[in-house]
Amino acid sequence: MAEHAPPVGRRGRRGSLRLRTTAAAVLAVAVTLGLFTLVFAVVQRAVLDDAPRSAAEADVSRVASALEAGQTPAVAVAGDADGTLVVVLDSAGAVLAAGGEDDLVAEATRLSTVPSGGRARLDGEAFVVERDTPDVAGGATDGASSGGEPSASASRDDDDDDDDSSGRGGRGADDDAAGAADDDAADTAELTVVAARSLDEAQAASAASLVTLGVAVPVALVVLGVTTWFVVGRALRPVEAMRREVDEVTAARLDRRLRDPGGRDEIARLARTLNGMLDRLDASARAQRRFVGDASHELKTPLATIRQHAEVALLHPGSIDGQALAGTVLGEEARLTALVQGLLVLARADEGQLGVARRPVDLDDLVVAEASRLRASSPIRVDATGVGPARVVGDEPLLGQVVRNLVANAARHATSTVALALVERDGRAVLTVDDDGAGVPVVDRGRVFERFVRLDEARDRDAGGSGLGLAIVAEIVRVHGGAVRVDDSPLGGARFVVDLPAG
Repeated sequence: MAEHAPPVGRRGRRGSLRLRTTAAAVLAVAVTLGLFTLVFAVVQRAVLDDAPRSAAEADVSRVASALEAGQTPAVAVAGDADGTLVVVLDSAGAVLAAGGEDDLVAEATRLSTVPSGGRARLDGEAFVVERDTPDVAGGATDGASSGGEPSASASRDDDDDDDDSSGRGGRGADDDAAGAADDDAADTAELTVVAARSLDEAQAASAASLVTLGVAVPVALVVLGVTTWFVVGRALRPVEAMRREVDEVTAARLDRRLRDPGGRDEIARLARTLNGMLDRLDASARAQRRFVGDASHELKTPLATIRQHAEVALLHPGSIDGQALAGTVLGEEARLTALVQGLLVLARADEGQLGVARRPVDLDDLVVAEASRLRASSPIRVDATGVGPARVVGDEPLLGQVVRNLVANAARHATSTVALALVERDGRAVLTVDDDGAGVPVVDRGRVFERFVRLDEARDRDAGGSGLGLAIVAEIVRVHGGAVRVDDSPLGGARFVVDLPAG
């Protein structure tokens, strides 16, 4: 016999699930790391650029403070630092003094037009520029032209001041006026300090970080993909094992169960759920096989009776009366009809297609009618004095079948008396059917509502019972929202109690 192989598509679906999960995880992390890298690059660039800008501002402040303290521009900008250029400009934009890295001093004029916070390229490198206008006295401007030495005019002014002390007052007054004018011009002279700092180190650090991330992110994604692939595969391994076990379950092997891995995780719950499903399928299959076997047996008995009488009539025409043969055939036909109708009711109930009509039904009328029918067809005493008015909402033919089956069951097992009672209270209609027969043992009170169950096989079959009547009662009562049970009867036999919602 060829081994039952799993469908090819299942393996592919499992592989695709593993692949889809891995791809989704890698894609999600890739997008997250990409956004992180972008934000990191922007923030890092801003932070790294801020250091040269702050250094340029510090250079401007240092030179400006020196100029305000009276130092000459050449002295104020003195100093040699890598990647640094400091320039002092006059009001016309001419370079008065420049200091910093020697290679950059020659390009100092390029800074005259660069605004504060701007960028400039000096000696092939990017620089950030800061500038300020200090409050400088005129003497600093004079010092700028003489390199810090006193000017000739200043010497002459000193000589003139000495002459003034000798008494030439008129000329001294004129010189004082000219000096005052020169002082006003000096005070209005304006200097600008411009400082530039190289951005190469910041850019190199930023580039190094991006290169590091450019290498680290793909490596991380590869590691994540491989890890996810193996983790998902390991997680799906028990599922694949359960799939193989379930695949071996057939209609002939419904007793097989999955191995419970234990624990309370999803895999364990799935195994227990599948085992519960297999339990239900197994119970349903066994009930179906039992049902089919019992139905076949019940159908075989009346058919065998009809065939036996027909064969006797054919072989020995004078040994059997035609009227007796007709009565036997009609009786067995009625039994077959009742059996088939019962099977149809149970089959529709199993499929949820019993087709219950919802209309008001006077249940007491059905009970009284069935009591009258039993009095007319049986010598058993029927007590219906306990029947009171009660109305329910349901299907009248189905409810009539409930009453008929219960009364027929009681009459079949009663010794001499059957008692019927019906009362409506607290929104419920309660029907009781008592007999004075042998009763139903407590251990069998749940079984009597199963299909083809007889507690006394020989007596039931002789009386024409098929073992479906009480099963039909239970199904009809259930679809009407009620319940049925068996108790001990005050008459000494069994009491069947039907509880239905009152209309």
